[in-house]
Amino acid sequence: MIDNNTEELRRKLAELRMEHRDLDDVISRLVETHPIDQLQIQRLKKRKLALKDLIARIEDQLVPDIIA
Repeated sequence: MIDNNTEELRRKLAELRMEHRDLDDVISRLVETHPIDQLQIQRLKKRKLALKDLIARIEDQLVPDIIA
């Protein structure tokens, strides 16, 4: 049986992955526009990287440690 904490982490992980993909799309569109707003792109990339780190931490919590 999956406990509530694990289910909550999986739900949060799905939300973060979606936000990460959305940011990727926004950044791609902004790069194609002229003039390019470098500051906004830089901020979005920083947020995207923070999301990637958070996703990795949650994935680590969900994967059980296996002692070889």
